[in-house]
Amino acid sequence: MTKSLNPLQADKSIMYEISREFEFSYTHRLWQYDGKCGNLHGHNGKVRITLEQESLDESGLSVDFHQIKSSVERWVEDNWDHKTILNCNDPLLSILANAGVDCVSFGANPTSELFARLICLQAESMGLPVKSVDFWETSKSMARYCPDRPKAEKSKRKDAKGVRK
Repeated sequence: MTKSLNPLQADKSIMYEISREFEFSYTHRLWQYDGKCGNLHGHNGKVRITLEQESLDESGLSVDFHQIKSSVERWVEDNWDHKTILNCNDPLLSILANAGVDCVSFGANPTSELFARLICLQAESMGLPVKSVDFWETSKSMARYCPDRPKAEKSKRKDAKGVRK
């Protein structure tokens, strides 16, 4: 006898993943950073948001790609695209804003790690089942934020007697 499989039925052994990529342009600097990134500079950032779901809807979709585009991608475009993004304590913030530059302030330095996390939090607040957000500052440098991944356990070192420290 053949077992009929309903592909729309939730199955804990199956996890669907979908990803959407998009780009935006921005200027930033890392305030009080000793290095090139302490200078004002720009990037064409790339985002990949990956969602996961155990089941498909009646249309056979886990999440419609258009939903990502019309929510998260639109939010990034409206809030960060072609803007200058600075630490809220950066003295350049008020200077540039007073000069008419469209600025956004973060509560910390606008790093790739922070962009990935903030995009993830925004997507989750929109009800999307986020698995991870990848953020490329350049084609060779990427940060990933995974909201539900358990922290890696730190291996404890043993002293010369074999006692864990």
